[in-house]
Amino acid sequence: MLQDQLQNKINGKTKPLGALGMLESIALQVGLIQNSTSPFIARPTIMVFAADHGIAATGLVNPYPQSVTAQMVFNFLQGGAAINVFTQMHQLQLLVVDAGVNADLSHLQQPNFIHAKQGMGTANYLLSAAMSEEAVQNCVNQGKALVTAVGTDGCNCIGFGEMGIGNTSSAALILHAITGLGINECVGRGTGANDAQLITKINTLEKVAAFHQLHLIKHHPLQILSKVGGFEIAMMVGAYLGAKAANMVIVVDGFIATAALLIAVELDPTVLLHCIFAHCSNEQAHAHMLHHLKVDPLLNLGLRLGEGTGAALAIPLIESAVAFLNQMASFEDAGVSTALD
Repeated sequence: MLQDQLQNKINGKTKPLGALGMLESIALQVGLIQNSTSPFIARPTIMVFAADHGIAATGLVNPYPQSVTAQMVFNFLQGGAAINVFTQMHQLQLLVVDAGVNADLSHLQQPNFIHAKQGMGTANYLLSAAMSEEAVQNCVNQGKALVTAVGTDGCNCIGFGEMGIGNTSSAALILHAITGLGINECVGRGTGANDAQLITKINTLEKVAAFHQLHLIKHHPLQILSKVGGFEIAMMVGAYLGAKAANMVIVVDGFIATAALLIAVELDPTVLLHCIFAHCSNEQAHAHMLHHLKVDPLLNLGLRLGEGTGAALAIPLIESAVAFLNQMASFEDAGVSTALD
């Protein structure tokens, strides 16, 4: 049995049993994903999905203006963001996707920029559904297609990031809908709301949850996306499904990326078998998501930036786990006595 073969290979390395901690469980998981006792990581990639949210134009849930989304996309393409620094340092491919930014970006032609715009941001979900169910399905299909293309290019390990002013509110509403947790437990400060702004944000999202009766559609994930999702979140859902279908190792980033995963897991629970969780965000509700999924993250650095930054920091740990499995000597190879000897 493959699991036993992998575990025996891990245990036979020149170290006390379990001495490499979570790296051992990562090596085992990657081996099981790839159906191999000699797994490998190839062309690791971070794909950042950017889109705008109609609610952000009201200023009720976000201290930063909606225009920051497009400005940050320019920053990604100019190499000035944290995700650029980390992907360059760790030799990761970075792709930026316009899933629905409220700006005309058609003139941008950088090779790592993907035009997949579904609209100029979603509708204001205080007044209507954020998007049609047809738009949700289009996003999901597009996300699958983008990851399939990257897989065809040789990538077998992928992490997803996001950029979208107001998207912590969508993530909070998704968490509320799927888990039933109160809005106050699901909402955090996002990009830095002060106390008064946080109260306004909670009150606003409570109105949204009641307006769309989110408590009634827990088991209808595509409806949840239609009511309160963002284009970037819906596209990430498809990306998770596509990565699983392509047998990739999936590195899960922070609060918004995990909200998309909650939806993906409702659609296909086996996606979780492919997921390694990069970190626990400083956004308070991320811990609730991880608890709901019954998973442990690799890192706890107080990050709350998004962009896939946590995933980019975690991929070198995954590469290290695979490297020890393939390159570290066994007791037999090294002529080192085991504890039983």
